[in-house]
Amino acid sequence: MSGTSERTQENMPLFLGNDLCAFQVDSSSTGGIAWWLGSDEEPLLIDCPDVTKKNIDILKKLARNSRPRILLTSREGHGRVAALQAALDWPVLLHEQEAYLLPALEKVETFSEELVTAAGVRLLWTPGPTPGSCVAHVHASWNVLFCGRLLSLVEVDRLAPLQTRKTFHWRRQRESLKKLRQWVPSNPLPSLALGSGSGGDDCMRLFEWDDWKEPFWGDEPMFN
Repeated sequence: MSGTSERTQENMPLFLGNDLCAFQVDSSSTGGIAWWLGSDEEPLLIDCPDVTKKNIDILKKLARNSRPRILLTSREGHGRVAALQAALDWPVLLHEQEAYLLPALEKVETFSEELVTAAGVRLLWTPGPTPGSCVAHVHASWNVLFCGRLLSLVEVDRLAPLQTRKTFHWRRQRESLKKLRQWVPSNPLPSLALGSGSGGDDCMRLFEWDDWKEPFWGDEPMFN
């Protein structure tokens, strides 16, 4: 496991350092994990946490006087992002193929293949789990790959892609994983942060790159 963690109360975000913490998403039917990444240039909230007064207050405190951006890594991470934006007035960034799902949003930016944000965060379109799935690589300070729903925790310290009944296109997800391995800088390889999972603190941590194990690519469906 990479990093250290601290959480003092149940349902509070899990802090892995001064600038990184994870929120367990409980209200959405898909569950998942949202991440806060602090930065002097542009803090980033990756996917939508539960929109509660407690979480809003925490996010305002984390943001201080900065203007963060909300990055949505797939439609499974949208949650109640319109309500979150209404409360915080933060701009939203997502892949162009899923922007139509959120017509009520204001201050929206989209991208197609790749994008580098003002803070140097690199985004890559990785369709498969959903049409507009993407990952985010943060090299400065942390060197973490936020992989959205592209990978899941399948057993202790073992990450792999999962085909579920909500998977948009399994073959394209496999192709995205191959593309991702070529895209990520190899020296040093990043830690991995999941956007999937309902396993509590087991998923709300950073994993080593070597925890990513490729499955057997058979033709049989692998619904879970």
